[in-house]
Amino acid sequence: MIQHKEKYTQIIKAESKRLGFLSCGISKAGFLEEEAPRLENWLNHQMHGQMAYMENHFDKRLNPTLLVDDSKSVISLLLNYYPAEVQNQDSYKISKYAYGQDYHFIIKDKLKDLLRFIQTEIGEVSGRVFVDSAPVLDKAWAAKSGLGWIGKHSNLLTKQVGSFYFIAELILDLELEYDHATTDHCGSCTACLDACPTQAIVAPYVVDGSKCISYFTIELKDNIPTEMKGKLDDWMFGCDVCQDVCPWNKFSKPHNEPLFNPNPEIVSFSKKDWEEITEEVFKKVFKNSAVKRTKLEGLQRNIRFLKE
Repeated sequence: MIQHKEKYTQIIKAESKRLGFLSCGISKAGFLEEEAPRLENWLNHQMHGQMAYMENHFDKRLNPTLLVDDSKSVISLLLNYYPAEVQNQDSYKISKYAYGQDYHFIIKDKLKDLLRFIQTEIGEVSGRVFVDSAPVLDKAWAAKSGLGWIGKHSNLLTKQVGSFYFIAELILDLELEYDHATTDHCGSCTACLDACPTQAIVAPYVVDGSKCISYFTIELKDNIPTEMKGKLDDWMFGCDVCQDVCPWNKFSKPHNEPLFNPNPEIVSFSKKDWEEITEEVFKKVFKNSAVKRTKLEGLQRNIRFLKE
């Protein structure tokens, strides 16, 4: 059986690489003991703002065996999205993860391919794929399986590649060889805490989601609070400041996923172009993009706030 586990683990990791994933780590499915008090505390302090969905499925968030019957393994995968070119300097800013097509669909397709491969090569294996859309603590699982450590900005960090990548999971009822967590390499650095325009990183490793620019520009349905005037640093969708200043991101290399390449307008538009954007242009530029979440009205609300 041990030989099987070793063999299965090797072929799964090799196939994930072939599918374009940056890396693959595997953990034993079970209750995330250390995360439970942390998540409870974060919710009790209302750090999720209006993101009410964060309160749902508390138990499932901490225990994948409640999501997939008889699950044995959590396979964590990273997919690079660091772009080769960034936006024009005189522009309202969009988080780099949203430059290309919506990652949910792209990653889900890759994960389904991986699951099909496992079922073809290994046999009767049940599992589910997860991309940010179910109550799974992505970063905790990725850290547990040795793909990186959770940095002071609460994002997963990896020595050789930084943090500009997506995290996804495949939860299976198959026993595999498990990886071990890595160590924290943030040291005494406080670059992310010092640079956050809204002081959303309230302590090392603790982000108050309700103060984050990404929250204001994407999740918040009400008007952006007036006390945030002048603090959003020209971000109209998401924010990358804590990642941009992180020394580990000096190692980021451009992705090689054509579907993540930006629509030309995203990198060339000036502030004036964004201010004058029409429904027709919005639909063209953000066809199949995560930015569609805010709709044109949401983007215009953010731009008006930045201009005022």
